[in-house]
Amino acid sequence: MPRKKAADRVGPVKTRSRSGCKECRASRVRCDLKKPICTRCLEKGLVCSTQLVLKWESEFVSRGLAFGRAGVWSKARAAGGLPPPPGKSSAAFLLRDQEWCPIPLIESWGFVNSGVSTFEQPYEVNVACDELNALVVRDKGKSPALDDLLDENADWSLSPSSLSSPSSIRELSDCCSPVPLVSPHLAPPLSMFPSLSDSNQGRLFDYYLQQVCPRTTASSKLSSPFASIILPFCMSASPILFKAIQALGACHWSRFDSTYSVIGLRLKSEALRGLRYRLSTEGSLLCSADPEVLAIMMMLCLYEIVDNCDQRWTIHLKGAKELIRIRRQQQQLTPSRPRQSLDPVSAFAELFFAFQDVMGRTACGEEVLFGTDYWQENNRNIDLWMGCSPELVSILSSITELSRTRRQLTSEAARKAFSHRAASLGRRLENLVQETTDDDDNSDDGSLRSAAELKRLAAVLYLHCALYGASPSTPLVIGYVRRILRLVSHLLDSGSLVSMTWPVFVAAVELDPLHDEVWRDETGESVVYGRPLVLRALAAMAESSVSNVARTRAVIVKIWQARDSDMLKGSPVDAADDSVAGCNDWEWYVAPISTAMSLA
Repeated sequence: MPRKKAADRVGPVKTRSRSGCKECRASRVRCDLKKPICTRCLEKGLVCSTQLVLKWESEFVSRGLAFGRAGVWSKARAAGGLPPPPGKSSAAFLLRDQEWCPIPLIESWGFVNSGVSTFEQPYEVNVACDELNALVVRDKGKSPALDDLLDENADWSLSPSSLSSPSSIRELSDCCSPVPLVSPHLAPPLSMFPSLSDSNQGRLFDYYLQQVCPRTTASSKLSSPFASIILPFCMSASPILFKAIQALGACHWSRFDSTYSVIGLRLKSEALRGLRYRLSTEGSLLCSADPEVLAIMMMLCLYEIVDNCDQRWTIHLKGAKELIRIRRQQQQLTPSRPRQSLDPVSAFAELFFAFQDVMGRTACGEEVLFGTDYWQENNRNIDLWMGCSPELVSILSSITELSRTRRQLTSEAARKAFSHRAASLGRRLENLVQETTDDDDNSDDGSLRSAAELKRLAAVLYLHCALYGASPSTPLVIGYVRRILRLVSHLLDSGSLVSMTWPVFVAAVELDPLHDEVWRDETGESVVYGRPLVLRALAAMAESSVSNVARTRAVIVKIWQARDSDMLKGSPVDAADDSVAGCNDWEWYVAPISTAMSLA
């Protein structure tokens, strides 16, 4: 039907609008915009929907299409003249000459998610939410050697040579996911434990030796004490210790294959049942003198740390503390046997539990179970498992104990004594030079030295936060965070990822949310930001360490979210360096959500 002439029209001209419904725009008629359905759609029984379509001029230009009516109408053409000569459109000019910003590669671990629970439950940490982003899942075929090791049909065996040659950590093509590798091409030697090799459980024992043990030391030259001390002891151990070791291997393996989770849980139950039977029948006095009991509790404690890292691992910690206390009492009754004459297994188990206790309580600030009397204050030799010297751990224990008395200072004399003690600890940290042993294989171990220096820098940062009330905006904190993260970045690039949990945690929780840029390269073009670097380090550590990185990541993310939410309303903490009366930054943000953390 032809359109009416202008003389025959009644009323104003009905023009189309950009906000009309889909049906009216498709028919090129005016829509009266009535809601919820326009008159035309109501009369014709059509579905009245309004959709907004975004069109980008650059896309049209790249396809050689006109963008709307741009360049169609001109005064020369309206007057009947020749159209202007075709020239370069402004869009094409901009498309050619514009500079696109580089899009960074964002991995799956680079996302920090917030939900309703973030605001409704500010003091509860959701580990399950962060566990999916904490672990880097390898693609099968990316690491053929590890795929062969984890293959169900692989021919495994445990040989005495495994104890004499240290396991090496080789860097993979993906710098975020280096894992300990073994050669799948060597012929299997004779097994140390034939009874285990004939069964499927022997594969879990081999996995513990070849995959768990290398992840427990930062040294690239010497074996972990979990192999060099525990494995020879297993030659005469009871089946309970074997069950505990196999349970730990299955629990760690379940990170990559969930089917081993049930196997690990069953083996843990059997080991727990055997341990309870021994404690109930033999009594605490006899069990305290048997190093196997502490070794079993150490494996079960490590199992709970790898599994969920909740309050359950502290049960083994407290039980071991009681047995160690009883054994020390018996040693005092027999002074002819000094502490230095302890068997290697008991000494290592005591070191394990004491170190777990000290490092974990630096975060929550609770009372330390293993005090400074468990550490040799003048021993500066770097321990293979701790990744630092006993003197450094002794200083950390003293800092935690001193921080507990900070808000209880009632007199001027007490405050002066506090300041004097804090300054003394600070000087000890600044002057601490940690050393490797005189062993030829260990004297030039750069990875172990770097891990020890990383912990020392983090200890200085922790001292100023816990005792002097320093906050992320404090210049000293900013400087030490940058030094720590630079060393972390260097260790990540070199593939050394063990013994980094506590330093990364301390630096991460003290990142300034307003100034996340930590450094630039020499040209000033490449910028390194703190939070992405921390997330990258955590993702790499999730596969290459025995610590529970999911719990650590969840706590760090929770602290970041709390700091971000306080940016608008201001921090409730008085972060003055000389404030010793109120709640400091560490006690406000870190301590409330860091209970039962394992940071060793």
